[in-house]
Amino acid sequence: MNCMSTQNTIRAMLVGGARIAKGRAPEVAGLIRMHPRKTAQVVECLWDDDPVVANRAADALERASYVEPRLLQARKGTLLGRMLDASENKLRWNLALMIPRVKLTEAESDRAAAVLWRWLEDKSSIVKTASMHGLAGLTQWNTALLPSVLDMLRIMSRSGTPAMRARGRILLKRLEAPAKPKKRRMNATTRCRKHHE
Repeated sequence: MNCMSTQNTIRAMLVGGARIAKGRAPEVAGLIRMHPRKTAQVVECLWDDDPVVANRAADALERASYVEPRLLQARKGTLLGRMLDASENKLRWNLALMIPRVKLTEAESDRAAAVLWRWLEDKSSIVKTASMHGLAGLTQWNTALLPSVLDMLRIMSRSGTPAMRARGRILLKRLEAPAKPKKRRMNATTRCRKHHE
């Protein structure tokens, strides 16, 4: 299907050029950040018959949600569904980066994780690296995933491609860092009392 049922200008901004080129995706990302209601139109383009359009729609959504994750929250079910049959590399790696940015239930994070585990077998190093990042991100919504994700990152940080090893070390450092205790904030009464003690 084409996303021509959406506002024509959105699709027109995503058409043309090489399949993995970014084209005007950054411009579309800026547009939906300024006009969040247009996000649904870009999401619909993830199913476009033209892989260039679908790839650029995913790119635009990833760029926008990096700054404004809440843009995707209402569409998490749609994104989870798109992961199931995504075959384009660019579509896969952008979905892998996006999905942990939305608040997920344990069941939803399990669904996403099942796909990302499969994508770790992808031929593309970028898809694998993004899937590592995605799995690490899912642990914030489902701590039961943490042991297996940590094991995977330890392996990949030693035996993966250079990009995977580098990303694995960064993610391990983040996940293994001890949680910093929150400082107790004093209210005005407490500060005043301490001042006079």
